[in-house]
Amino acid sequence: MVNTVTPALFRRYPTPAALAGADPTELEPMIHSTGFFRQKAKSLLGMARMVVGEFGGSIPRTMEEMVRLPGVARKTANVVLGSAYRIPSGVVVDTHVKRVAGRLGLTRETDPVKIELDLMEVVPREQWIDAAHQLIWHGRRICHAKVPECDACPLAPVCPSAEI
Repeated sequence: MVNTVTPALFRRYPTPAALAGADPTELEPMIHSTGFFRQKAKSLLGMARMVVGEFGGSIPRTMEEMVRLPGVARKTANVVLGSAYRIPSGVVVDTHVKRVAGRLGLTRETDPVKIELDLMEVVPREQWIDAAHQLIWHGRRICHAKVPECDACPLAPVCPSAEI
């Protein structure tokens, strides 16, 4: 849903400064479909204001600075740093990565930060960005939450959870 609303959002607010000056009553309907729209609007406005006020209008390029922004935790910071800047600051852990990493035996953890640390130990740093994208793709296309397609999975021969 985020990918659906962002094009219109970026057209209306093309810069952090434009977003920082947004009226919440105009912003909220634009992001309503993503859920928790009031809190997200508050975070977006706070983030934009901090980017303008503390970072000169440029999105920060370190994990430490990113997670200071309202509404930004490690997952979002990793997505932005990795996908926008190609900076391997960590491994994105979303629901797909959490599920696939667990099924593949890459972690026994359930906390996303601990899962990320486990993945950072077994995946070479230069592959952190792409590995996350690959795990997400695999989780969306093959290793579904309810009924994984183990018979079509190229990883089944090495997967401890494969149901073949």
